[in-house]
Parts: sequence; C-alpha cells; structure tokens
Amino acid sequence: MSRLERVRGRLRRAYESGRDAVRAGRERHRVRADAVPAAQGGPESGVASPDDPGPVAPSSAVVVGAETPAALHSSTASRDDADVPHALRIGAAWSWRLLVVGLVGWALLRIVSQIRIVIIPLAVALLLSALLAPAVGWLLRARFPRSLATAVVLVGGVAAVVGTLTLVVNEFIKGVPELSKKSSQGVRQIQDWLKTGPLHMSDSQLDRYIDEGQQWVNDNTNQLTSGALSTAATVAELLTGTLLVVFATFFFLRDGRVIWRFLVRLLPVAARWKVDDAGQASWSTLVAYVRATVLVAFIDAVGIGIFLVIFDVPFAFPLAALVFLGAFIPIVGATLSGTVAVLVALVDSGVVTALIILGVVIGVQQIEGHILQPLIMGRAVAIHPLAVIIGIAAGVVLAGITGALVSVPLIAVLNTAVRRLAARTVPDTPPDAVVVAAKAP
Repeated sequence: MSRLERVRGRLRRAYESGRDAVRAGRERHRVRADAVPAAQGGPESGVASPDDPGPVAPSSAVVVGAETPAALHSSTASRDDADVPHALRIGAAWSWRLLVVGLVGWALLRIVSQIRIVIIPLAVALLLSALLAPAVGWLLRARFPRSLATAVVLVGGVAAVVGTLTLVVNEFIKGVPELSKKSSQGVRQIQDWLKTGPLHMSDSQLDRYIDEGQQWVNDNTNQLTSGALSTAATVAELLTGTLLVVFATFFFLRDGRVIWRFLVRLLPVAARWKVDDAGQASWSTLVAYVRATVLVAFIDAVGIGIFLVIFDVPFAFPLAALVFLGAFIPIVGATLSGTVAVLVALVDSGVVTALIILGVVIGVQQIEGHILQPLIMGRAVAIHPLAVIIGIAAGVVLAGITGALVSVPLIAVLNTAVRRLAARTVPDTPPDAVVVAAKAP
C-alpha cells in the first residue's frame, strides 16, 4: 500500500467517526427533549425554554401593554431624575443657583457695611480722580513731572472746594439775622392764613397744636442729644475718611494705570485681556459721567441762581451752590435743593415769587432730564430712570448721602463692564503687549 492510500484511509475513518458523533448528539438531544414535561416548558407547551428559545421578534416589533421606559437626558444622573418633570427640574436648578447668588451678595453687602469707612472714601477718591484726571493729563503734556502735576491739581482742587464752602458759609452767616426776621413774619402770615383761610382754625386750636409740638420736642430731647453725641463721636471717622480720600486721590491720579495693571495680572491669563478691556471702558464711562454731571450741575445752578438774583431772593449764591451740589444726585438732588430755594423765596418775598421760583426749578429739571443729560452724557452712560431711583434708594439705606452720590456712577460703571464682558468681540491688543512671533509649521 502506497503512502497516498494510507492518508486517504485515515481521512475516511476520521470523517465517518465525526458523522457518527453528530448523529449520537442529535439522538441524545431528542431523548432529553421528550423527557421534559409539557407543564415545565417543554416544546409541546409552546413556552420558550433555554433549549428551545422559540422565534426571535424583529427589532421593529411593538409589545402591546408594555410601558415604554423613559429616555434618560444627558443632565439626569439616574432614573429618579428622569421621573421628575422637566419644568420642575429646571425650576429647582434655577432656585438653588439663585439662592447661592443671593447668599454671596448678602455676604458682600455685610463685608462692605463693616468696612464702609474704607470703601466710601475710596469710591469718592475714584470720582475725584475721574474729575481731575484731564487736568493732570494737560500738565503732563506740558512736560510737568507726574508727581508735581498730580500735587498741583490736587492742591488746586482742594483750594477750590474750601474757598467755595467758605463763601457759602459766610453768606449764610451774613443773612441769618434777616432770614430769621423774615421767618417770624412768615410764621405769623401762616397763622393768619390758618385763621382766616378755608380751615378757619381758632386760637385755642393753634395753641394746642403748638403745645403738642413743643411737648414732642421735649419728649425727644434725649434722643436728639444722643444723636448729637453720636455725631460728635464720628468726627474722628470723618477726619480719617477725609485723609484717606486725599491720599487715595493722589495715588490714583499718579499711579492709577500701574495699580490697574497689577490687579489685572492677578487674574488668569485667558481672562486678562477681556477684563482689561472692560476696565478701560468702565473708566471712560466714569470720566464721561463725572464731566457731564459737573456740567449739568453748573448749568442748573446758574439757571436757578439767575432767577434768584432777578427776584432779589436772599442767599442767592449759597442757594445756587446748594443746587450745584444737589445736582450730583440725579433726578432728585436738584429738585430737593430747589425746594429749599422755593421755601426761602416764600418766607422772604411771598407766594407769587415762590411760585415763580418753583416754575423755574421745574423748568430747569425738565431741560436737564430731556435735553442736557441725553445730549451731554450720550448713550455710553445712559441709565434707565427706574435703575437710578432704585440705586439712589439703596445708596441712602447703605451709606446715607454719600451712598446716594456714589450709587449712580457705580451703576453706570457696572453697566458698561457687564456689557463689555458679555460681548463676544475680541478686545484690542494692549499697547504694552509683547507679541512673540511663532515659527511657521
């Protein structure tokens, strides 16, 4: 037998043994299936079993009566989150985030209230710096050293403020006796009007009201005295704040850009250009606001002061100065200071002159609100009147008159900063930036 025949015989025997093994396996499977009772899931029961799983349903088949499982959103962590309505999950997410923001805001307000003796002078120093910065720039262009230019402008500004206050105080001191006499006459006129006017009040009623007013003053003497003592106790704080304003204004005018660059470098690199751009725009807004406010206040004071001089109302210059200072509080400041001028005119010159001065005050306010502020301030510092009123009220609650002065420019600066930060434009390259050329790939 040749070698080829031996190989062929081995292949045939292997094939036959494999075929016999397959037949034996099929026979054992048939016997095992017949031995399983139909009640236990055999092939005769029609129920699927591990040995006979039955037909496979197509992927597009729909099972009737089965509940479709809810699809999990990418923001849900479990099936429990998916079972909560979408609107409720969104509301809860907004709620806890707003609570966190509110807590942070409340904590910031508490911190500011605790260190307001430092915050308020710094805010006033920023306003003065925005007002005096153009003068420092003029002197720098005239080749003055920076420290000398800053000192000259600061000393000149302080001298102007002190001189104006001195003139106002002297005018009030000179006119107080005459105003007291006119006030007594005005009080008697009011008493006569209460008797002969539509109220027809009797002398006994007037005396009773006067006695009640005197009793109220006597009952609140202790409170008034304690308030005066507390006011006297704040003299040290006032002096400290004044010194801080002077020194902070000097360094803001001299080293303001250096201080700002130092603060910007504390931020992450990716945020520096964006924050620097927002800061530069906010500073421009503050400078424009302060300039426009000074110009508007000057126009208000001159307009009302001219009519006070024409109608020979006493304290014309001090009242005009009061209108100038009050105009730094938008909407309400000039109105309140103008009301003082109306009361002085009423006491000194009668009802007709007081009504004329009242008309002048209202007219100046209308010109300021509808012509001067939109024309001078422009869109860069345009703030809605409701935001102005709310800001002034919050400033008065937090820091009194100083808060009312600072609140509106603060809102203007924050408005500009937020709009710049929210803008998607790429800010300009800073002039001092160093651009490193990269090799071409």
